[in-house]
Amino acid sequence: MGVMMSKTEDDNVELTEKINADLRAKMEQTQLPDGIDPDFADAEYLEGYEKKSKFSWIWFVLVALALASLVFIIIL
Repeated sequence: MGVMMSKTEDDNVELTEKINADLRAKMEQTQLPDGIDPDFADAEYLEGYEKKSKFSWIWFVLVALALASLVFIIIL
């Protein structure tokens, strides 16, 4: 069983405020300065990187087969 409480009935207001202040301080410490990319990708590592591979056409074939299977199942 649980006890229903509203926020106005909270006896630990001081503790809650202290915890919130600590969490805000930690969040401010861990924020990245401006100009830093948040994905942490090294620019030298990504040089010459291609988003598509020579086997990307396989995904189109798989999607087409899945759609054809779905249509076949619905019709029968």
